[in-house]
Amino acid sequence: MNTRHRYPTDLNDKQWQQLYPLLPHKRTPMREYLNAILYVLRTGCSWQMLPHDFPPFQTVKTYFYKLCRDGTWQRINDALRHQVRQHEKRDPEPSLLIVDSQSVKTTEKGGPRLRRR
Repeated sequence: MNTRHRYPTDLNDKQWQQLYPLLPHKRTPMREYLNAILYVLRTGCSWQMLPHDFPPFQTVKTYFYKLCRDGTWQRINDALRHQVRQHEKRDPEPSLLIVDSQSVKTTEKGGPRLRRR
């Protein structure tokens, strides 16, 4: 039984049941690693500032980057997107993608502008 303080970012049982099949590691503490990762992502704290009742930050950080490299986060995102779209009675695969190519306004000329006196 887990005796640590629960954080608002912790996975509940239903969320854990949805994510568990998508994870490459089926170890018991994987839920705690995910809770720690979600804590860092939600709060914006650095890995070193992770509360001490989570697993060691070095291990949590290693798992985060491993899940990035092996495509787990992408699989989780895809699966959750499918669920949300199906719940909304929409096609699970989006048929249109809009990309905003201008996120920062620039001058027509580009480069620095010289001020005349």
